[in-house]
Amino acid sequence: MISLFAVVCGLIAWVFVRYILTSFYIIDQNQRAVLTNFGRAQRLGGTTTLELPIAESLGNEEKNRYAYPQVRVVQPGFYWKWPWQQVHRVSIATGTLNMAYDPEAPEANQNGTILDAVTKDQLNIGLDGQIRFRISEANLYAYLFGVKRPLSHVMGYFVSVLRERIANFESPPREISGDVSDLSAADAAVAYGVSINDLRKNLRDLNEHMDQECRSSAARYGMVLDASLITGIDPPPEVESALAAINTAHNQVSSGISLAQAAADQKIVQSRRAVEIETLKAQTEIEPLERMATQLDSLKESGPTVLQSYVRNVKMSLYERSERAFVEIGS
Repeated sequence: MISLFAVVCGLIAWVFVRYILTSFYIIDQNQRAVLTNFGRAQRLGGTTTLELPIAESLGNEEKNRYAYPQVRVVQPGFYWKWPWQQVHRVSIATGTLNMAYDPEAPEANQNGTILDAVTKDQLNIGLDGQIRFRISEANLYAYLFGVKRPLSHVMGYFVSVLRERIANFESPPREISGDVSDLSAADAAVAYGVSINDLRKNLRDLNEHMDQECRSSAARYGMVLDASLITGIDPPPEVESALAAINTAHNQVSSGISLAQAAADQKIVQSRRAVEIETLKAQTEIEPLERMATQLDSLKESGPTVLQSYVRNVKMSLYERSERAFVEIGS
């Protein structure tokens, strides 16, 4: 029979292995953790996330809904816990996902590659791009205990904001005569498809708008959207060719306008150069006359006889170079 001593030694060994050796844990450099006592996280007094800068992007109604308590965050290192305590680890490394990825249905959105959206002109377009995210160390309570599936909430929030922005985006108005419902695919692209071009031209503004609108995700779900990068917008197949023709015509018109402006600028430069040349010629002809007038003024100031002598000498030099002279004789 098993002795009482053996039973006690076995129990002690089991307690040592079960509650002593397994109570040591390590938190890596790219990890953070929250320690719970009987399922309750260790709080930092009565402070909440509303006192942090991440709550500045929340509205007044949202502040009452997303007021999460501040908890003690376990930093990287080697620790020991009591048997009734539990460690909840999270990785704070930045992750990247396709914006079309659905965590609850990976096969949706063409296996998480293209996100469908509808523009204000009722055209279905496909969006392609990436988003970068990381877990907010300042709001680990929301990520671990406030939301059941934080990634699903963040992706759903991002997609809803993006689709709302696409749906409310307005293209420049176009004047179309007749009934719009009777237009062909090509004419519809002329009337409406320009909005896709506008979306493509304003990808940077669209990305900045998404970054601005998603700043509250850290206070809402404990996840920070570092950046969103929309890289492609694909129009419907039925207007793809018409849209390409519009782009080609637009490029041709822009090229013609640029050439005309260049030719006009060249003519303006040539005209200015010609004016400068003629001005210089006129100045060269005027300068000797101005000098002569200055000399005559100086002679006149020397005395009235000096100017008459100068005129007589000039006439004599002219007579010497002339072959004939006509003298007027009074009647």
